[in-house]
Amino acid sequence: MSYPTLSRSRLLSLLLIAALALVLVAAYPATAQGPEGILTIGREGNTTYTRNFNPFSPNALNGAGQAIYERMIIWNPVNGDIVPWLATGYEWSEDGKQLTFTTRENVKWSDGEAFTANDVAYTFELVKKMFGDGPFPYLGAVEATGDTTVVFNFTSVFSPALYEVGQQIIVPKHIWETVEDPANWTNPEPVGTGPFTEVAVFQDQVYELHRNPNYWQEGKPYIQGLRWPAFPGNDQVQLAMINGETDWADIFVPQIQTTYIDRDPEHFHYWFARTTFTAQLLMNNTVAPFDDPVVRKAVSMAIDRDQVVAVAMQGYTAPIDGTGLSDAFSNWKDPAFVEGLTWTQRDVDAANKLLDDAGYARGDDGIRRTKDGAPMSFDIIVGSASTDWVSSSQIIAQNLKDIGMDVRVNGQDWGLVIERKQRGDFQMAHSWSGFGPTPYNYYRSVMDCEYTAAIGEVTNENYHRGCNERATELLTQFTQTFDADAQKAIMQELQQIYADFTPTAPLFSSPEWGEYNTQRFTGFPNADDPYTTLASRANTAVIVMTTVRPVEQ
Repeated sequence: MSYPTLSRSRLLSLLLIAALALVLVAAYPATAQGPEGILTIGREGNTTYTRNFNPFSPNALNGAGQAIYERMIIWNPVNGDIVPWLATGYEWSEDGKQLTFTTRENVKWSDGEAFTANDVAYTFELVKKMFGDGPFPYLGAVEATGDTTVVFNFTSVFSPALYEVGQQIIVPKHIWETVEDPANWTNPEPVGTGPFTEVAVFQDQVYELHRNPNYWQEGKPYIQGLRWPAFPGNDQVQLAMINGETDWADIFVPQIQTTYIDRDPEHFHYWFARTTFTAQLLMNNTVAPFDDPVVRKAVSMAIDRDQVVAVAMQGYTAPIDGTGLSDAFSNWKDPAFVEGLTWTQRDVDAANKLLDDAGYARGDDGIRRTKDGAPMSFDIIVGSASTDWVSSSQIIAQNLKDIGMDVRVNGQDWGLVIERKQRGDFQMAHSWSGFGPTPYNYYRSVMDCEYTAAIGEVTNENYHRGCNERATELLTQFTQTFDADAQKAIMQELQQIYADFTPTAPLFSSPEWGEYNTQRFTGFPNADDPYTTLASRANTAVIVMTTVRPVEQ
């Protein structure tokens, strides 16, 4: 299947990128390759930087939660392993209501103070102080029972707790307990246990984090530091990649073989790891007409996912099926059930019939009306820096015209998009999903009533306010058992509810983008050595940061 008009426009945009190379280099002088031993990371979404290394802030700079602050464990999505980090072990109580971590000995904060279990207990006290019970509603008291032992007490059995509390960023008690307003503190001189804690360079359009002088992994990191130039969007990062100015990036690159790899096949490489992450179109379930599952299902059936994947995503992934679950969760699905799900397949006639039968009539202008008589005219909000998702949104907007909806794409700064989603201030949004080692995280993020919030109040998942009471009951049941067969049976019922309730329109399994340049550094994960993903903004980024090393001269 070909889409010549869209493909031609994308090719023209690529030519424009090349034509504007000199202009963009002049506009963003900080993109030049870093000094010897300093690894340059390309990430979109910034035109200028504000010095904020508060890992709890939505405006925290890249690296705060990967290079500076660490976690007790890291879940590796490539192989499903739990990687011990600031903790060396854990143990569940027999009744499943208590989880004990053994923290690592001989770890120091970057200022030389000792890291202990007290820092872990304090961090959870701080999180509760700033955010209430929202992040961990099942969590009771957290107690340090020794320098290397911390005990988590749960108000009820919560089997996913290992992944959630274990991957919480840990901060130093001796620093943060003196801060008057920790939620709004910018933390300009961070003190962490991570491999890169020293703010050696900070300018409007570039900053560098250098080695932690007291890092606990002997001999690591192997490199001097990390460098983040400011790039407004994917196109500017791509230009820097092509010019050999980045060492590591994790962006969408169209036609990556010809655009990037073929320019220097000896040094330019990529690997797009599979993930448990679903890209989806959110529809605000509290706003008419998206409070009607019939409308949500019709929207889903109007979307041409084959076109979205072929054009916007360049064929790097595949359309999602009607369970909403990534291909990485194939072992949780019943193939016969999946085969019978058609609501994520384009069927314009069936979508129009759903809307006709439900009383959403077309006006003289061809635009359908809500039950209150308002035209079905909506915005899709999307981060303007993510050119792949902007293109995907444009295709969806065009598709929805076929069922009488007037939809516009509203590209905005990602920070504003996130804030609007958190507060429910949107009609439609191109978005990510909850993800984790089981489908629990995905279904919680789209149907759990406990994770919704009133419009105007902040929620950090379930942005569309999807609330299904039976799904909420099942999700609770899932957390209360460690039995694999019971959990699988619960998930199969959740898949049926999801297909009927249609809280979102799932689009595709989103790859974990990753590109790297081996001119100066080596040891990046790849298809032959998939020790983790290449996502520089993921929890697992610290594994890459402590593995890469300079190329031997």
